[in-house]
Amino acid sequence: MKINPNDAADLSAQIAKAIRDAIINGQLIVDERLPSEAELAEQFDVSRSTVREALKRLAAQSLIRTQRGAFGGAFVNRISFEEAHGQQITTSTLLLSMNAVSFDVACDARFAMERACAPFAAEHRNADHLATMRAEIHRQSQPGLSDESWCASDVAFHRALVDAADNPVLSYQLAGAVEAMQPLMNIITFTARSRERIIELHTDITDALEAHDSASIEKSLINLSTYTKTLGDDVIAAKQKASQT
Repeated sequence: MKINPNDAADLSAQIAKAIRDAIINGQLIVDERLPSEAELAEQFDVSRSTVREALKRLAAQSLIRTQRGAFGGAFVNRISFEEAHGQQITTSTLLLSMNAVSFDVACDARFAMERACAPFAAEHRNADHLATMRAEIHRQSQPGLSDESWCASDVAFHRALVDAADNPVLSYQLAGAVEAMQPLMNIITFTARSRERIIELHTDITDALEAHDSASIEKSLINLSTYTKTLGDDVIAAKQKASQT
């Protein structure tokens, strides 16, 4: 593992990248103990405080874990897809909020990825997935449900559909799409949407899932996507018109 002391990048960031690369390419394996701070400082020819900062960066990414005691130190962590969901959601949220991504582009991407789950979900869904989705539909039909609670229920409904695919890679990739994009879409469309119409579409999706009918799941998701995009476009157009008057 090497760094370039003449590189403009922060030394701790370079060290973190070097260790991360070693983990990714298999030089450092899961549960392997990293060299001590003193050994890493000597290897990279930097101070121990610089090494410590690099290790903090790696720990924040869940790539390493630290243990105290005589047999302690820093160890290569085994990352689970579930543990990585939070980072995926945070990254997706930041990307959408900091970049000029149109509502239609975000909507197309979000539903295209979810439709990819349809055939797997139709094949692998179980009673728990169906129960979760029907429970959320019931929750959504309750009078007086706040917009915040509606959004949480909407996310829970679609996460259950994604999880029904029984594919951790898809679930990880869709964590950002569902748990980052969905709330942002709700923020834009909540003033114009018909809860009854969305509940109807959610019911269609759940009925098709129970029947193992992937084609109907996809059709209902397309209908939901079209409805959502129409709502978003109408709200955005109304805001633009209001700002011009």
